[in-house]
Amino acid sequence: MTSSSEGDGVAPDAEGEASSPGDAERAPLPAAAAAPPARRRSTPAAAPAAPDEVAARAEPVESVPDPERLRARFGRPFEAGDVIFREGEPGTEAYLLEEGRVRLIKKVRGAERSLMVLKQGDLFGESALLGGAARSSTAIALSRGVALALDQGTLQNLVERNPAVALRIIKQLVGRLRDAEDQIEIMMLNDTQSKVVNALLKLAQQSRAASGASANGASFAISPMELSTRVGLDVDTVKRAVQQLREGQYLRVADERLEIPDIDALRRLFSLLGVKDEIRGEQ
Repeated sequence: MTSSSEGDGVAPDAEGEASSPGDAERAPLPAAAAAPPARRRSTPAAAPAAPDEVAARAEPVESVPDPERLRARFGRPFEAGDVIFREGEPGTEAYLLEEGRVRLIKKVRGAERSLMVLKQGDLFGESALLGGAARSSTAIALSRGVALALDQGTLQNLVERNPAVALRIIKQLVGRLRDAEDQIEIMMLNDTQSKVVNALLKLAQQSRAASGASANGASFAISPMELSTRVGLDVDTVKRAVQQLREGQYLRVADERLEIPDIDALRRLFSLLGVKDEIRGEQ
């Protein structure tokens, strides 16, 4: 960060070099000196600049942070299997994932449950910024990568000086809240297939909204582990449910990408599963 400084200008000598008295008497008066001095209008002194304004002029801020500078200063590399932080530990830094994938897990009655799988650009561990808060989950690296470790002051400075970063973080937190509400809704469903279908419908709607597509289909990337995290089921159960949907031609799978050719058909299936669950409950 560069700061601009003004050089100390040296004022010219008001009287100049001393001359002999005779020369001074013979020299004619300057025209400005012959006339009486004009009455000058007094102007109010400029108000001193606020400290924030001075700092802003002294340290120009880039509209977009330099990724290389940020990585060199705050980057924390990790390998697959590394524990970035553990649940219950005191938290002093949040992390912004630059490369790789990280899984958040939480212990519930002695069993570990996946909360979410994070990808490039995701913020995690942000509860540490509240001050004195303990980690509410454990972060484990699923692959090699790099995360920016940002303490409260650094993140606040980054957000204040870079609106694009602030907007990105706000969008993530709003999305995190939406996902939490979706997970609560899914957890309230009893049927395994209903949980998976409901999660797929929500993902399809988000994909269509993000792409602006008007077609009745949707395509998005998600791994079995990510889907199992969303629905609160183990990976093998989710794989079986997805296979049943493939056999019913409700979706197609290519690598870790799901394609839903007809969202309305999947929505009708979800309604039928709900009716089936109600009938089962009445019996």
